[in-house]
Amino acid sequence: MAKNTVSLVWDIAEPIAEELGLILWDVCFEKEGANYYLKIFIDKEDGVGIDDCVNMSHALDGPLDEADPIDRQYNLQVSSPGIERKLTRPFHFDYAMGEKVILKLIRPWEGKREFKGVLVDYSEKGDVTIAFDEENTMTAEKKEIAWIKLDDFSF
Repeated sequence: MAKNTVSLVWDIAEPIAEELGLILWDVCFEKEGANYYLKIFIDKEDGVGIDDCVNMSHALDGPLDEADPIDRQYNLQVSSPGIERKLTRPFHFDYAMGEKVILKLIRPWEGKREFKGVLVDYSEKGDVTIAFDEENTMTAEKKEIAWIKLDDFSF
């Protein structure tokens, strides 16, 4: 259900975000404890402020109520993807190409599960290549990756 819900909400939220001068970064529908949350992550070139989140939330209320894509009670949260944002969609990888990332594998490789490097390639299949330095790289298949996110704290 959640995947279908996410695509339905994406189709509703994306044109609203564009109309507000925002980029729809991601949509998640998750259960946390006893509650369900519809999380809308927005971005824009000069950064997202509280007014952007409030405006997006208000603009979504009517269309979400009308479309009724979620068959249970939920809390709507609109926010910035923040620092160390997760990379999940193909356009995220285009955005992050050449940036420092942290990649966590599902299973250890050479005794480690977490790697830091620079994102140097992303394939159509979802495979990711990071460079540790000018000579050493690592390519991980999509099915082996637990998550990958920007590394905003390595200098």
